[in-house]
Formats: sequence, structure tokens, C-alpha cells
Amino acid sequence: MALTSIITVNFHQTDVTIDLLKSIAKSYLPSQVEVIVVDNGTIKNMELIFRPHFGNIKYIQSKENTGFAGGNNLGIRQAKGDYIFLLNNDTEIPAGCIETMIAEMERNEKIGLLSPLLLYFDQKDLVQYAGYTPLNYLTGRNACLGQFEKNIGQYADKSYPTGFCHGAAVMCRKTDLLKAGLMDETYFLYYEELDWCEKFKRIGKQIWFTGKTYVYHKESISVGKASPIKTYFNVRNRMLFIRKNTGWVNTILFSIYYTFIACPKAILKLLFSKQFALAKWAFKGLIWNYTHGKKSRELGFRVR
Repeated sequence: MALTSIITVNFHQTDVTIDLLKSIAKSYLPSQVEVIVVDNGTIKNMELIFRPHFGNIKYIQSKENTGFAGGNNLGIRQAKGDYIFLLNNDTEIPAGCIETMIAEMERNEKIGLLSPLLLYFDQKDLVQYAGYTPLNYLTGRNACLGQFEKNIGQYADKSYPTGFCHGAAVMCRKTDLLKAGLMDETYFLYYEELDWCEKFKRIGKQIWFTGKTYVYHKESISVGKASPIKTYFNVRNRMLFIRKNTGWVNTILFSIYYTFIACPKAILKLLFSKQFALAKWAFKGLIWNYTHGKKSRELGFRVR
């Protein structure tokens, strides 16, 4: 098996990240996989805490919290593998996961990014992700395929193109990554993987899903089911994504819809349910787009 670099970003969740490392160690040798743990926003060096749980760990301490995109970019710059596998630290993988994904990519050179079936960790027979429908760029809306379906093997032998990958588990070739570029750190949290998909599409690659393997996901451990940070970045980045990835006519039409229909509706709903703090952060997320440009914050990297 080609050397694979697994990159995971830890943010004050030591035990969760250790569980991921243990799941990797059950099935893979240090000669097959390098695990790059990016410790985001930490003053204390935790390398000695993580290192006993897998034999090939590269630990990167970042005193600044650089977000999901920035953390993954730090890891990508250090990756030596032919394949890069981004895994949320709140995931666990089964035996055969990496080999299956690599085999799928080797069967089809057109695949640029590949995500597996995601199952909820707490309800392992429940599907979280089996692909996305194409995005409506005028509304910024699409749908997640398979979510909340009972997993009865309906995706087990299926692989197909999809609208977008899922940031919790996504693989690419390093050679393609060198052409497509890093994640845009402007997003910080949410929508960065959708933007990344657009970069791969621009170099002629496709986005695929495979149900031939799966990953368990402890959904929303990092920021909670509903929180100010989740509300703010979801609202902010939905508009940022459209501004970055569509032409000016589409951007204007979307902005009218988003500013005068979608956001007011969402904010009023939060106000009526007395979630005043969330309403405030939704409003701030919208206003950010009218006070900031769309220039990407992304730095280059060298192959090591």
C-alpha cells in the first residue's frame, strides 16, 4: 500500500483524538501510514500524550487557532504520503478503509477528492452522508444524500460522482493537491471543503463518493449542535463561498435573496425561539460579507 498521510486537527479534545489514533493503530502499521496531528490553539505541547498511541506520529503544535482549513494546511505542508487523507479527530476508521479508498482512486484517474460513507458513531446503523446533490448557486442550497437512513447495505457496493466531498473524511492524491492548492483559510470553519472541491473541479478533477468503506463520525463534538461559532461561520461562509466561486451576476442575485429573504427568515426564527445570541451572530455573519473582500488567505507549500 502506498504511504498515506492521515491529517487530523485537534482542538482541546485530547481523548477524542486518542480514540482516533487507537482505531488507526488497530489496522495499520507505521510503515503504511503517517499520522499528522495538528494541535490547534494550544500553549502546552501534547506530543508525549499522543505519541504512545501510534508508531508514526508527526506532531505540529500551533499556538494560534488557525481553524479547520488552517490546521489541515499546516499538516498538508508536512505530509510525505502519496495519498492525503483528511480525517476529523472525532472519527474512527475500520480495517480496510484506506486500502479501499486508494483502490477506488486508482481505478479512476478522474477522481480528485473521494469521501466514504459516514455513519453516526452513536448510532452505527444510521447514515450521515452518502454524497451531496449539486448546489443551486442562486440560493446556496443543496441536500445531503442518505442522511438519517438506516444503513442496510444500500450503499455498500456503490461509488459515484457527487456534488461535494465531506470534510470529516476526504482523500486526494498529493500530485493533484499540488495543482489544486491548499484550503482557503479565510473560511476558518465550514464551507472550506466545498471551496476546496471547486478548486479540484477547476483542474479537471471530479468529486466522488464511495460506499465500499465507511467512517464513524461523532458529529458536532467540536462546536455543539447549535452554538454562536457554528451559526456565525455557517451564515458568513455560505455567502463567501458564492462570492468566491460564481460570477458577478450570480453573486448579485444570490446576495439579494440571501440578504432580504434567507437571513431575515433565519434570524426571525431564532428570535421567536428566544435564541437571541444566535440571532445576533447570524446577523454578524451576514454583515461580515459587506465589510470584507473575498481575497483568499492561503499560503503555498513545498513537497518534502
